[in-house]
Amino acid sequence: MEKQNVTEFVFSRLFESKHTELVLCFFFLLCYLAVWMGNSIILLTISCSHLLEQPMYYFLCHLSLMDLCSTSIVVPQLIRNLAATRRDISYNICMTQLFTYHWLAGVEIFILVCMAFDRYVAIVKPLHYMLIMNRKRCHMLIVVAWGLGFWHSSALLLMVLTLPFCGPNVIDHYMCDIKPLLKLVCKDIHVVSLLVIANSGTVVVVIFTVLLISYVLILYNLRTRSSAGRRKALSTCSSHIMVVVLFFVPCIYIYILPAGGKNKDKEISVFYTVIAPMLNPLIYTLRNKEMQVAMGRFWWRMSHSRLK
Repeated sequence: MEKQNVTEFVFSRLFESKHTELVLCFFFLLCYLAVWMGNSIILLTISCSHLLEQPMYYFLCHLSLMDLCSTSIVVPQLIRNLAATRRDISYNICMTQLFTYHWLAGVEIFILVCMAFDRYVAIVKPLHYMLIMNRKRCHMLIVVAWGLGFWHSSALLLMVLTLPFCGPNVIDHYMCDIKPLLKLVCKDIHVVSLLVIANSGTVVVVIFTVLLISYVLILYNLRTRSSAGRRKALSTCSSHIMVVVLFFVPCIYIYILPAGGKNKDKEISVFYTVIAPMLNPLIYTLRNKEMQVAMGRFWWRMSHSRLK
């Protein structure tokens, strides 16, 4: 490992105006509360109802858990940076944030793949659905998602740990991410930048393409369904597609471009770190009758148990 002089990093200011930063601080605090409220409601509703037995809602439960955890890695740091005068973070904590966020984000990406696979089997092979998507296979898919996420984040962390930070320590971002960190490395980063694109950018593009193809095949196979079955399947698939686009498109923009350029990474990354986790509960509940009925029953039981 090369000489390491930097022991802490400092986040740059998002805006020159302190008033604007305080307004944004309040806005992101509301977003964080909305993320916790929406995803907690989904977790409680599914966990305390028969929906947990269905693979689609089993994966949705895990997706909500990932949204809660990943936002808790990033948003409190963002709120602190906007409100405080000191925006420093130690080298070790920065590396921990980088590793943890990419691990959780990697798990979330592969959960979205699992959800697409579940919908594909349900629509294309309905007679074999329960045989293919049994509980044991669902557990296995979640374990694989955690394993692949861990592999992805470990590769990034090991890559960063071998790099020398011996000069500037101001991170032009609101979190410790791989691209803003590469700008602070005091050696040529051409090869490392290509490795990051291969590890993150290319993988995200390939997965996004596979997901789009799977949903095209699903929509193609809906031709043989009844009008009622088509409406129900379209409602479910459109929710999945909205979530996939909202998460993957900003990620592709961020990670497919090489580090060092004048990109809008800081602004664009807000979409998949804050906005997407906040909107996911709305997207999955507003057009889902089963979730609405289960939520109604859950809160009815909660209100009656308090009265007793």
